[in-house]
Amino acid sequence: MYNYRICYCFRLRYRPASNEPSDGLKEVYKKYAGADGAMGLEQLQRFMSEVQGEADAVAAAQTVMERSKEFRLLKRKGISLDAFFHYLSSNENSPLLPGLHQDMTAPLSHYFIFTGHNSYLTGNQLTSDCSDQPIRKALIRGVRGIELDVWPSSNHDDINVLHGRTLTTPVKLIDCLKTIREYAFASSPYPLIITLEDHLNTTLRAKLTSMMNEIFGDLLYVPNTEHIETFPSPEDLKMKILVSTKPPTEYLEEPKMPRDKDTEAQGGAEDEAWGEEILHQKPEVFEHKQSEHYQDEEDHDDIVERTHEAADYRHLISIPARKKIGGLTDTLKTDTNQVGRLSLSEQVFEKATIHHGNEIIRFTKNNLLRIYPRGTRFASSNYNPMHGWMYGAQMVAFNMQGYARSLWVMQGMFRANGGYGYVKKPDFLLDTEEDHIFDPKAELPVKKILKVKVFMGDGWRFDYSKTHFDRYSPPDFYTRVGIAGVPADSRMERTNAIEDNWTPMWDKEFEFKLRVPELAVLRIEVHEYDMSEKDDFAGQICLPVWELQRGIRAVRLCDRKGDLLPSVRLLMQFDFA
Repeated sequence: MYNYRICYCFRLRYRPASNEPSDGLKEVYKKYAGADGAMGLEQLQRFMSEVQGEADAVAAAQTVMERSKEFRLLKRKGISLDAFFHYLSSNENSPLLPGLHQDMTAPLSHYFIFTGHNSYLTGNQLTSDCSDQPIRKALIRGVRGIELDVWPSSNHDDINVLHGRTLTTPVKLIDCLKTIREYAFASSPYPLIITLEDHLNTTLRAKLTSMMNEIFGDLLYVPNTEHIETFPSPEDLKMKILVSTKPPTEYLEEPKMPRDKDTEAQGGAEDEAWGEEILHQKPEVFEHKQSEHYQDEEDHDDIVERTHEAADYRHLISIPARKKIGGLTDTLKTDTNQVGRLSLSEQVFEKATIHHGNEIIRFTKNNLLRIYPRGTRFASSNYNPMHGWMYGAQMVAFNMQGYARSLWVMQGMFRANGGYGYVKKPDFLLDTEEDHIFDPKAELPVKKILKVKVFMGDGWRFDYSKTHFDRYSPPDFYTRVGIAGVPADSRMERTNAIEDNWTPMWDKEFEFKLRVPELAVLRIEVHEYDMSEKDDFAGQICLPVWELQRGIRAVRLCDRKGDLLPSVRLLMQFDFA
């Protein structure tokens, strides 16, 4: 029993947390169990086939039987309700397809790539420390795109990494490179892309080249030719590190441009406990004004170069950043002789999609497009990543050091394909025939209906103190379920709040009509209702819809940063029509 002290005068007594399944789960068990109340091997096989959608129902049922025997939950005639509930709640009963299963032999440009922005920052964009530790954490989480801003040290004889023209404290480049060398393939064997924002002179570029050759050695990918017509595949580039920046000649050719500053400050909603609701995020399209403090990430100060010393540095660049030429129409023209990378800020990209959506999708079939947060996201907030993905942008660069709903969706996308940081783009984003180019804003027919049933949740009583959510009573949990996807698919629903219960049972079903299921991410959040204050966060997870396994699954929840909570999980059922 849980006792809560009220006014220090008397105590309210609440029922203890239940260890039983919900009524909905009991009904499922009763449907498949035999007359004797036990579920034998034959009945379990039928459940595995009809409900769980297991291709090999016999093997799956046998595995459950063996596990139940190990935990002494197996009856003489089959598994009991407790054994059935134990199986459904186990970590092995995952909602996602296991392991790597997508084709990894297509060109690099055919994949979404888990990409970071200003990967060295520990906090905000203006005053936080720079360190190699955020890079380490990102690589362990599976990020495959790391950004480093390289600047001369104060005495101009060494190289630092920092966010230029801010109060961020620098970290030495060599420390970042050593950390990258150690953790580059800790979570994924597929290629790591280092995007350099280069503010160095020729002498320091030669030093950078020497550092990379010495530290990375054979891990560094150096193409055989200066002009690559088609990117190699992730499979071809396994255990390789690629460098992407502007070739030195482009620093020579480009004139000194006025630096840009976004005219609109960051909204306060992103600073809330779990971030702005992404359904309410509007694409921000506005004109730039000239300022002396900020510049586009790809535009740098002119540096007087001695061209005969640039050869080794150029040799490092396996993904050349493309120079912006004239308007977007000219910039997005595909070069059949050489592929490369183009970077656009989030608001420039949003403006481009209004009139150049087809050109962007055509461009991203063979070239890489990187989108980065606007310069006024001082608190390291992020934007809705779906805006980039639905136009084929591979490198939707995010600030990984914070937490908010947009970052949860990003993490959800890259849980796909085993969590290796590369997710194959849908075929329709690779079809560039004029009459077939995908338009995410068009009225599209419903392809699939996703049915989601939320049975119950448990685990908070193990991971939190009894007064964490409410000082005077057990929590009142409710669940929010919805879709992040193309505009027509995106919506959120919620259950009722279950009062004073550590093991809430909802047995609530939802349906989501999906026009583009290939880009849909299922969003799941649990909150604790608070009548007088803002509701408390109690867990979240985002899951790629196209990788959901049918059936009743144990869905483990994460904290705000995306780390799995030790015990908290929901029992949910997924089905498609």
